[in-house]
Amino acid sequence: MSIEINLLPWREAHRQRRTRRFYIGLLSVAVLALMCALGVARWYQAGIDAERGRLALIERRMQALEQDIATVKDYRALRARMLEQIGLIRELQFSRPQTVRIFDQLAATLVDGVYYERLVRKGDRLELSGLARSNRRVSEQLRQLAASPVFGTPALSSVQSSEGDAAVKRFQLSVEAQTPRRDAQEAP
Repeated sequence: MSIEINLLPWREAHRQRRTRRFYIGLLSVAVLALMCALGVARWYQAGIDAERGRLALIERRMQALEQDIATVKDYRALRARMLEQIGLIRELQFSRPQTVRIFDQLAATLVDGVYYERLVRKGDRLELSGLARSNRRVSEQLRQLAASPVFGTPALSSVQSSEGDAAVKRFQLSVEAQTPRRDAQEAP
């Protein structure tokens, strides 16, 4: 007597279970791979967003630094203007007593019979025009100016005589005003 067992349906059922497990494993691996890929993509995106945030911060700070640089340039220009104004004020303070000294010496060296009509100052050069009773008075005036410690050697440019009994001499001369050295005056 022999017993016959039909194993075909069991094998078929076993094969179907294995195939179903394979597809489920394949599907779970695909889902897992997809989740890993999404996780990696999000991680990279977070890094990119962080870098963009850092770049935005750097750009804001660069703009702030550029504004600071512009402000510093403005301050430097203001400082240069102020130093120029300070120099001008010092120059004016220095020349104020010098002008008084020049006028005092002009009055002190004026010879009797000589009158100044016009005085023009160009820097340290004085151009004088005036009237004198005679050529001798003009010469004496030149000697007085040359002897003054404030003036250099005068240069006579012209002498003109008027006609008539009361003939006066019209003269023009120029002389350098010798300004004392600035650092000698500023030193105590």
